[in-house]
Amino acid sequence: MNKQELIDAVAAKTGTTKAETAETLDALLGTLTSALTQGDTVQLIGFGSFSTRARTARVGRNPATGAEIQIAAAKTVKFTAGKAFKDAVNRA
Repeated sequence: MNKQELIDAVAAKTGTTKAETAETLDALLGTLTSALTQGDTVQLIGFGSFSTRARTARVGRNPATGAEIQIAAAKTVKFTAGKAFKDAVNRA
């Protein structure tokens, strides 16, 4: 499912227009991104939580040549599924 399919499904389920649903989804994603950028954790009870992690710099290998390359340190986003979400997926 891509973003447009998600908008269509949510609009059909809630009875709102696709434009309103798209605005709401964009606001949700923007708020989520903003909170994670500031280092906050976002917890959605029953679904899961989003947090940031620091990944240290490391040495990797170019798979084509085998040469060593330096991989820079970076922040990553971690998602931990909530119990209700895990249970729903496992029942499917």
